[in-house]
Amino acid sequence: MRRIFDIGHNDLRLFFKSKSAYIWLFAVPLAFVYFMGFANRGPGKADNRRPPVLVENDDAGFMGRVFLAELDTQGMWLLNPTNRETAARSIRIPTNFTERVLAGEQSKVGFYKRDGSAESDAAIIEVRLVRALIALNSHLLEAATQTNALALVTEAQLRAVMATPNPVRLDAKFAGRKPVPSGFNFSLPGNLVMYLMMNLMIFGGATVAAERRNGVIRRMMVHPVGKLELVMGKIYGLMLLGAVQIVFFLVVGKFAMGVNLGANLPAVALTLLVLGWVGSSVGVLVGSVLAAEDRVTGLCVLASLLMGALGGCWWPLEMAPPLLQNIALCIPTGWALKALHQLISFGSDFSAVIKPVLVLAGFGAAANLLAAKYFRS
Repeated sequence: MRRIFDIGHNDLRLFFKSKSAYIWLFAVPLAFVYFMGFANRGPGKADNRRPPVLVENDDAGFMGRVFLAELDTQGMWLLNPTNRETAARSIRIPTNFTERVLAGEQSKVGFYKRDGSAESDAAIIEVRLVRALIALNSHLLEAATQTNALALVTEAQLRAVMATPNPVRLDAKFAGRKPVPSGFNFSLPGNLVMYLMMNLMIFGGATVAAERRNGVIRRMMVHPVGKLELVMGKIYGLMLLGAVQIVFFLVVGKFAMGVNLGANLPAVALTLLVLGWVGSSVGVLVGSVLAAEDRVTGLCVLASLLMGALGGCWWPLEMAPPLLQNIALCIPTGWALKALHQLISFGSDFSAVIKPVLVLAGFGAAANLLAAKYFRS
């Protein structure tokens, strides 16, 4: 065991002597985490969406303002007119809205489609618009009973009625599925999984290929160290490297990005360490099979990018077709993200990730055995 530890510690020391290593280990993944976190962020909770809507209030009276307040109460994300291009739908309050409502006449509120917007967002907006209209009519009816005339209702009276606590409370929730991971809760696990695999595969494979070409491995074999000890030492050093990257991004995610790790931190760390074992073993395996360092690097980059895309590192698998969701369960990144999203986005406990962790351990054991079998000096 001592020889394994010595080999691993020495590899880690040599790695951190290279300045460019810090860029690929920390800077590049961190940039992608921030970029994809902002690109995939969404307003409100992922399971209670607030699609953006543009409201054009052409009414000069107080009813337009009151209606806007009711729309906000019903869960509308009201956009500033300068951001109209991001709106999913638009609503227009007519010019004579206040006069017609107080006169007891019908007044039509416009509801318009925006090109390129999702139909799911439109359905949510339409439901909340109907709820806002029903609520506004109810408030008007209650205010009119106090003045005995609808025309005498004032803005202060109507807002006082709206501020009165409702004796009946409706608790509405989305049913039938879990929330789609978004924001940093999606980008941090996805990029950490992809770059952890990429870095360990590239560094492990390129190091083994270079040391075999330079005769370093043959010189090490002169000493009383076995082939299996040498393989395990290389894998152990790569796992230490992966542990450094894991700790860095979990700390940044917790304190800089607000990712809620909570009581699930030990399970998150265990999942990532087992994934690190998989990536380290695959890296040593590739470096043992291929002799040229450039081929090792190219193959590892291509393989890690494909595993990242198919495993759900680039987009939530919940939005992917069933075929891609099944393919994700054939590669380590898919199982790793399945476990991490259960822990980070869905708040599950360790029992929910036992199966993914065991499957990852199976990948690691298989890659470890193959690396030991095909390792060449």
